[in-house]
Order: sequence, then C-alpha cells, then structure tokens
Amino acid sequence: MKLYVGLGNPGAKYAANRHNIGYRAVERVAGDHGFSPWKGKFQAALSEGRLGGEKVILLKPETFMNLSGQSVGAAMRFYKLEPADVTVFHDELDLAPGKLRVKTGGGHAGHNGLRSLHQHIGPDYARVRIGIGHPGHKDRVAGYVLHDFARADQGWIEDILCGISDGIGELAKGDASRFMNAVALRVAPPRSSKTASAKIKPKPEPEDQRSAMQKLLDKFR
Repeated sequence: MKLYVGLGNPGAKYAANRHNIGYRAVERVAGDHGFSPWKGKFQAALSEGRLGGEKVILLKPETFMNLSGQSVGAAMRFYKLEPADVTVFHDELDLAPGKLRVKTGGGHAGHNGLRSLHQHIGPDYARVRIGIGHPGHKDRVAGYVLHDFARADQGWIEDILCGISDGIGELAKGDASRFMNAVALRVAPPRSSKTASAKIKPKPEPEDQRSAMQKLLDKFR
C-alpha cells in the first residue's frame, strides 16, 4: 500500500495559492483514475483507489500546512506504513515553474509542511517537488507562496498536473524516471517530424532576370 500526500491549506481562500499545488496534484490523480469520493479521516480528506496492482491512499491534510505531519502520522499508524511507503507532493521554491523532480530523504529547506512531516515521521519519505519559482528574496517568500498563481501560469500548471496523472502508475511501480518522463512529455512535448517540416518553408526559386528576347534565343541553343 502507498500513501500519497498532497500538501496545502484547506478552504476556498487558499485553493489557488502556489502553496496548494500539492493538493491539486492528488486531486487530479483522484479524478482521473476513478478513486473513491473524498471523506474526512485523520484530520484530512482521504480518497482510496488502485494504480495498477497497488492500493493507494490519497491524503490532503486539513490541519493547515504547518501541522501536516499530525495527519500523515495518524494515517501511517492506522495503515501500519513506513516512511518508505509515503510520497509527498509539494511546492518547491528552488525549482523553476513547470519543473518537477523526485527525491527521497533530505532536509525540509524551510518548507513548513515538510518541517512538520520531519517532526512526526522523520525525513525518509519520497517527495515529488513541483517547481513554483522563487520571489527573489527570503523576506518575500511567505507572501509569494500564499498568493494565487498568475493567469500566465495556468498553461504550465495544467500541463504538469496532466503529466503527474499520466505517469502516476509508473510512480506507484517505483519507477521515478518513467514518471518524470511522462511529466516532461506534457510540459515540453517533442515536435513531430510532420510538424517540424511544416514550419520549414521551401526556398523560392530565384527570379528569371533574362529578357524576352534572351529567353527566345536560349531555346534554340
């Protein structure tokens, strides 16, 4: 069994915040892969389903971001899971918008949700880091992550959420590389040879500079 945790803050006020992209990732997985309706449990919203042959629990802690570990710890104890069974989807300041990386273990880099998880379950869980970019100065971080994405961001957000959904079965199998490839194909799809060739216009034939008399004479040469 796998436990996939999407980090965010509960309530409509925060729904479109940069900090809530982890929520949106697991919501997309639930909607696209026929998971059960969300229900309240462990101070969280929970949905169950299967990815391939693997049972997966999706969890959205509703304790607010800085207490996320309470909810995750309670779910792990109930299902008798280890940190290795847990994958956390979260926003990442140190990655450019539209970039995604998977890692296991490491520090929390000041992320309040990860800090809480470290306190309750330790650092040895997997993370799907979804890049949101950095505002440029640490004093601006709190306002930045708790602000809605710009309208111009909606295209790459949709692409990355679709890519996560496309590749989630590979992640459930333990193949992080194929999972990231599925995301990359959505975010930066390869150009087909047909598309590429359509953009290459044939060079025009050079204009014939000969006079009418010269053209007639050339015919008899």
